[in-house]
Amino acid sequence: MGNLVWIGALVALGGVAGLVWCVLLVLRARRAGLSDAELRARLQRVVAYNLGALLVSALGLMLVVLGILLG
Repeated sequence: MGNLVWIGALVALGGVAGLVWCVLLVLRARRAGLSDAELRARLQRVVAYNLGALLVSALGLMLVVLGILLG
């Protein structure tokens, strides 16, 4: 079950990396000097990526907890 903990940790780190990527996308969009409508459209796309990264991170943490409980 130790492998499950490490796999879960890697998945969780992938999710955190996705969250950092979303932050960088938002910062880049804000610095681009876009109009309000264009900025809103870009941020709406980033929300979908953000939720996906959050889901991946949560699944990774679930794997870690499952590995600890079973191990």
